Amino acid sequence: MSQQKYGIAPHGGTLINRLASPEQRQEWLDKAEHLPRVELDERAVSDLVMIAIGGFSPLTGFMGQADYDRVVNEMHLVNGLPWSIPITLSVSEGEAERLTIGHLVRLDDATGRFVGVLELTEKYPYDKMHEALHVYRTNEEKHPGVRVVYEQGPINLAGPVWLLQRDLDPRFPTYQIDPVESRALFREKGWQTVVGFQTRNPIHRAHEYIQKCALEIVDGLFLHPLVGATKSDDIPAEVRMRCYEIMLEHYFPRDRVILAINPAAMRYAGPREAIFHAIVRKNYGCTHFIVGRDHAGVGDYYGTYDAQHIFDEFDPAALGIVPLKFEHAFYCTRTQAMATTKTSPSLPEERIHLSGTKVREMLRRGELPPPEFSRPEVAAELAKAMQLLEG
Repeated sequence: MSQQKYGIAPHGGTLINRLASPEQRQEWLDKAEHLPRVELDERAVSDLVMIAIGGFSPLTGFMGQADYDRVVNEMHLVNGLPWSIPITLSVSEGEAERLTIGHLVRLDDATGRFVGVLELTEKYPYDKMHEALHVYRTNEEKHPGVRVVYEQGPINLAGPVWLLQRDLDPRFPTYQIDPVESRALFREKGWQTVVGFQTRNPIHRAHEYIQKCALEIVDGLFLHPLVGATKSDDIPAEVRMRCYEIMLEHYFPRDRVILAINPAAMRYAGPREAIFHAIVRKNYGCTHFIVGRDHAGVGDYYGTYDAQHIFDEFDPAALGIVPLKFEHAFYCTRTQAMATTKTSPSLPEERIHLSGTKVREMLRRGELPPPEFSRPEVAAELAKAMQLLEG
């Protein structure tokens, strides 16, 4: 594993910074009305931010066709680095026709705000079904990731990007810690080994158990909940963050955990997204990454541990971050403790574990999940939030 004096090297060796300087920003704002525009959806804005802050290092922009093809087909960039998810900007044929290669393109968010600049180097068509089958392992439109691919334009725009300015997320200003800052925090704390944890769900006892198991073998835990675009029925980011705050206040050693938001959007690509999530945490400075049951999965599209098996397909040195693979954790009524089948002698009927769907149903009915599944303070917060959402 490539190491620097402090911590781990970013993917590709250099932490990318595509934040416009004040001079660049002013120059582009002066030209704003004369530049052709492309409107970004929520996911594309997240991708733009992640590229700019170095979360997607070594990418400096949206992928050209050579990288796109190699990533979709072989899970590597042209330069040989592991990379599992295509990062693209798709538009209609009409939009693509009015854009000139070699020129600048103004990138707006959905409100019409000028947020970034694309230096257009390529325009190329792509096969949506081919991407769906390779990246998501299905071509069914009911898969949320596949649906996004089918609904986006048929032409990809490629080239380096610049983010005009890095704004604070108004929901979580104190938890917005970008890769350059997280790396500095790890150095400041003297952490040589840091484990990253990805989630789009509220924390429960099984999460807590595997996080603390990981904390036994590393210096620090980087809790990194995703707050970009998710499915409409996922628990809102504000609720999930409040649950983490409660857990850190009552159940974790404060000096060994950092909570920060991940601005990326979910793809629900299962195994491929597990690799992607690991690479992103490597860029934030993590040396290890927790991969649990059905990581980044949705429905029954992926096997329970497919997201762990896929790591065996990569050269560990090239990937450069250590996966910590955990089996499904549960509360064991025989030993009266959290456990997995590796550590518990229990029979299936002696294990308490609930699906996210089951928990949501309980909360909608005003019932609290049992303390064996969720800490009481977290359960109460979820119930309160669900009542407000349903009301």
